[in-house]
Amino acid sequence: MIEGILLLSGRIRAGKTTLAEGLSKRYGIPIFRTHDVIKRLKEKSQSGTRLAMQSDGESLDRSTNGRWVVQELSKWIEESDRGRFVIVDSVRTKDQVTAIREAYGAAVVHLHITAPEKVLEERFGSADDKAKEGGISYLEAKNNETEKQVERLAKVADAVIDTDPRRHTERAVEARAIGHLRARTGRDGGYVDVIVGGQYGSEGKGQIAAYLSREYDLLVRVGGPNAGHSVYAVPKPIKHHHLPSGTTKSRALLLLGPGAVIRVDKLFEEIAECGGVDAGRLLIDRKAMIILDQDIDKEDELAKRIGSTKQGVGAATSRRVMRGKDVQLARDIPKLQPYLCDAIDVIEEAFSKSQRVLLEGTQGTGLSLYHGEYPHVTSRDTTVAGCLSQAGIPPSRVRRVIMVCRSYPIRVESPQDGDSGYMAREINLETIAERSGKDLEELKKTERTTTTNKKRRIAEFDWEWFQKAVQLNGPTDIVLTFADYLLKDNENAKRIEQLSPDAIEMINEMERVAGVPVSMVTTGFNAHSVIDRRVW
Repeated sequence: MIEGILLLSGRIRAGKTTLAEGLSKRYGIPIFRTHDVIKRLKEKSQSGTRLAMQSDGESLDRSTNGRWVVQELSKWIEESDRGRFVIVDSVRTKDQVTAIREAYGAAVVHLHITAPEKVLEERFGSADDKAKEGGISYLEAKNNETEKQVERLAKVADAVIDTDPRRHTERAVEARAIGHLRARTGRDGGYVDVIVGGQYGSEGKGQIAAYLSREYDLLVRVGGPNAGHSVYAVPKPIKHHHLPSGTTKSRALLLLGPGAVIRVDKLFEEIAECGGVDAGRLLIDRKAMIILDQDIDKEDELAKRIGSTKQGVGAATSRRVMRGKDVQLARDIPKLQPYLCDAIDVIEEAFSKSQRVLLEGTQGTGLSLYHGEYPHVTSRDTTVAGCLSQAGIPPSRVRRVIMVCRSYPIRVESPQDGDSGYMAREINLETIAERSGKDLEELKKTERTTTTNKKRRIAEFDWEWFQKAVQLNGPTDIVLTFADYLLKDNENAKRIEQLSPDAIEMINEMERVAGVPVSMVTTGFNAHSVIDRRVW
């Protein structure tokens, strides 16, 4: 599985090929060269001259709407094992970039390479270049229609890197590029990163877990089907109630820990929706709890009183606590036999092989059985400590704790004669629409619960609760989601500096209160809506 695809764009002689070859030599990353594809597909380009290549590239763009690059890239990747990362040298239009992002989603990192005009002209003017370019001048080359549009790609790139030799050495440019690709080497010992919700659930943890999943060897999930994580996919999102959110986004091993609560029929429906998951890939701890029909029936009153999702998780958990005679664990279900394991052995094996583990918590800290506003809580501890315990992972193995928070927290609507729990300073979706410029009907469609399709209540960001969530979880990183709710234009932002001033100020304030960085920001729900500013 390809974990990272580095797209390079930039004007003639910006340094794309130099960077690609430097990374390939230093890190062993294979290069997909678009000019080789053009030569193969178009006879005119057999001469290899600049003008012929530009002309044939434009012809391919017109006939395929820029999709020829991703089509040939996919074939190239499938031909043999290319490893974890590949470099594309180079992309020249927004359509090409968009097509690759649609195909490979969060694996794509787009770097735009630039240099001052004088540097570009000097590089082009060498004797070797003149012969190679067919004797054309720099002016002729740069006045090509596609070439003139290339610099616009800087606006949609994940980062812009200057290769001016007076400011940066080639190795310095490589260091920045490899940092964006996150191709790390020399890891000592296995570790686990944990994702938890900092509010009342529905913070967008699934989107973050799916985005990060390619970087890990083992994906672990705890909790039960009362939590639903939505992951962007075409033609419609995938809703995960049992499986880790990175199931379809990576080839990592999947593990449901001993603290998981399983509705067997729903689990197999989800497996089918994901296109099938082999027993050798999906592992389920033999002590995971099974939900029975009677558990769902027992939650009728709870649903009327506090807005329970009525998925049977609480009732099943209570039977387990009381050690009832009718308790069934995963080990008791014949259909689950091919998937059974001891989670502790799977996790320890991963650590012994220096593998990377991502633990995906569900729901939010404000719903913790112990730390939320009882009785408007869920049936488990949703903090990082609770998630680790339910998975069977020791705290000493934790590298990062990633706490996800929405710009405006939500809770499920209250039942007709009940109360689903407190939120400070509640507002309505009309207020969000007015402030952000987002379409009200779109907001109403979005703000429904993943599991039960109920309306959500929404509130102002609660700084007091945010501070408590930081104290309870001890995060190393914060993720701010739904930045588009602050201003619709944030949907177009690819970098932090492109966000609205109020969004940037909110990020700064979160960092001051938490004492840790806001390492990621989501600007919508699509294949390229995560602004990633991690340094790990």
